[in-house]
Amino acid sequence: MSLPVYDLRTHRLNASPAEEVGALIDSPAGPHDGLWARDLWPEMPFDRLLGVGADGGHGPVLYAVEAYEPGRRVRFRFAAPRGSDLHHLLATRLRFPARLTYPLLWLPLRDALIEDSLDRAVRTLTRAVQSPARWSPYVRLLRAILNRTARRRGIPNPAPRLREGP
Repeated sequence: MSLPVYDLRTHRLNASPAEEVGALIDSPAGPHDGLWARDLWPEMPFDRLLGVGADGGHGPVLYAVEAYEPGRRVRFRFAAPRGSDLHHLLATRLRFPARLTYPLLWLPLRDALIEDSLDRAVRTLTRAVQSPARWSPYVRLLRAILNRTARRRGIPNPAPRLREGP
């Protein structure tokens, strides 16, 4: 069965059969690696075949395979460089009309919201953000349209900071 997969971190739409996509997940550091761009980037070597406990890395980045379900997913735990990481992941299967509206409307707004929230978290912890997120002109346009629509419906101050946003 071929299901469309939408990876919200890379924004790639893929209608390939799940078995073919799963084979790519299984291939990093192997002789038939179809996933890692090793012709453009340093290789992703492991101390053994891909599986839980396999240690790998490239340059100063070191990691171990923390979870592995062949053909479905692989999760790495990073050991170096040391530090804390905040991230947000939303995984979903989109159906019509969301297949159209999500990438064009909601994804840019969601990404801007998450970037602003992560900036706030860093600011709370360190009092400063080295490179704060900036809204793209497209996000500013979407917010203006949504603000106007909300005001027409009687929703007060629907998108604060519209004029002074990042």
